[in-house]
Amino acid sequence: MPNSLTGGQAPHPTLDTVDLVDRSLRNAGNTHPAPVLEEGDTDPWALPHLKDTGKSWKGKVAGDIFKDNVVLSNPVAGMVIGVLVTVLVQSSSTSSSIVVSMVASQLLTVQASVPVIMGVNVGTSITSTLVSMAQSGERNEFRRAFSGSAVHGIFNWLTVLILLPLESVAAVLEQLSELALGTARLQPRVQAPDILKVLTQPLTHLIVQLDTGVIVGSATGKATNSSLIKRWCSAGGQATQGNSSGCGAFGPCAERNNSAAADTLRCRHLFAGMALTDAAVGCILLAGSLLVLCTCLVLVVKLLNSVLRGRVAQAVRTVVNADFPFPFGWLSGYLAILVGAGLTFVLQSSSVFTAAIVPLMGVGVISLDRAYPLFLGSNIGTTTTALLAALASPADMMLSAVQVALIHFFFNLAGILLWYLVPAMRLPIPLAKHFGDLTARYRWVAIAYLLLSFLLLPLAAFGLSLAGGTVLALVGGSLVGLVLLVVLINVLQRHRQAWLPHRLRSWAWLPLWLHSLEPWDRLVMRCCPCGACSPAEATDKDARCYENPEVLASQQL
Repeated sequence: MPNSLTGGQAPHPTLDTVDLVDRSLRNAGNTHPAPVLEEGDTDPWALPHLKDTGKSWKGKVAGDIFKDNVVLSNPVAGMVIGVLVTVLVQSSSTSSSIVVSMVASQLLTVQASVPVIMGVNVGTSITSTLVSMAQSGERNEFRRAFSGSAVHGIFNWLTVLILLPLESVAAVLEQLSELALGTARLQPRVQAPDILKVLTQPLTHLIVQLDTGVIVGSATGKATNSSLIKRWCSAGGQATQGNSSGCGAFGPCAERNNSAAADTLRCRHLFAGMALTDAAVGCILLAGSLLVLCTCLVLVVKLLNSVLRGRVAQAVRTVVNADFPFPFGWLSGYLAILVGAGLTFVLQSSSVFTAAIVPLMGVGVISLDRAYPLFLGSNIGTTTTALLAALASPADMMLSAVQVALIHFFFNLAGILLWYLVPAMRLPIPLAKHFGDLTARYRWVAIAYLLLSFLLLPLAAFGLSLAGGTVLALVGGSLVGLVLLVVLINVLQRHRQAWLPHRLRSWAWLPLWLHSLEPWDRLVMRCCPCGACSPAEATDKDARCYENPEVLASQQL
């Protein structure tokens, strides 16, 4: 019997052995004589010997990559990752639950998860932005709808700009969550209520089913070559534990897992019998989900436009925008915050709630001043999903998971204290109005805002963060300082021109393309096919009293 190693594994060849074999094969297959090198010279084309510089990639899981390379060492990179994940998932509730699950699985530390949670909040306004672009057919509707989506995004960005540096220096949110966690008595294994999942899970199981065992194995470093797509289920509809290594896309399973039941059947979903890789299935599902999402958003806008007309729109508008009598009028906004938080908790999705508010703003039913506290309440309500997911974590990691959920809550609460508690500090409202006027005049600015805020700027910040903290501080600090200086000069030009030097009292000395969007607008109009980017003209609908809530509001019912 030939000699064999324990376990039947062949020894791995060393670098010297590989080098000798490679040289012999190269010399045997070379018909021309090799050039003779003098003693002491080295062949410049010879491959250098490789040295082991650290831990091998075998066994390195995603958590090690996050903790060792990117997120823990650079908060900006963590925030960008949170933005991009939320943009892809299209739900801040799901994204925050993913972060909590990663902490519960020890893939992320609590400290590393703080900037990711901040990025999740920034990315949550992309859904409302896409909904507002569905109302670009009419100028005034687009103005109101886009300002509504912008006020949500501006609030999140301003909060991150204040709290991210503060958290990097003093870890305020982390310490506050530890203090709150120390005073609470928690019971593990509290299951989150399945409100929307009861309706959606039967449909999603007909499209695709995933093997949770493979996901858990990848998260814990015990990854296998099994597919994520679940192909074999038990006769009762439950999954077998793990996909078989010998199971093909078609035909019987040759080598099933020992823990699987003998009466396994092929799962009943769309991709169970297809010979597609996981990457191909993921691309198909991503493209299909984006198509369905955009179609549903457009249909929601059209439905609200057709239903909320005339006296119905006026009645809804009166109820939603009503204020308490003097001197309790200030309570109306805080009641709207509670309503937004409660409805988001019931829906278990802030994206669904904001996607319903933005079209109502477009048709003139909800004002921007009232929608602002509703959005803030939605930010508070979406934290309950992460909290319920944290309470369902394993007992040994439940405290860390709950701490991340509390950090998400305190981040949104701090934003409300900063930008809503004092009326003079409600800066997102005037900024959103100015932005809405700008996009109503130049419609292509909305597309530029969408690409810059949720794709190009996050990717640029991520690239700078990988270059090092010094590069990020120099480039990012210079850009932020320049923007703040320009804003300060613009404010002084409008209110205190005498305080400025004569040359800075206007921007006329600069080239036109540096202080006006007109040259850029002409360039976009030339490049845009069929005038699709031109601003929408007023239609006869704006002049009809029975379809225009603003005109109807001036009439006595």
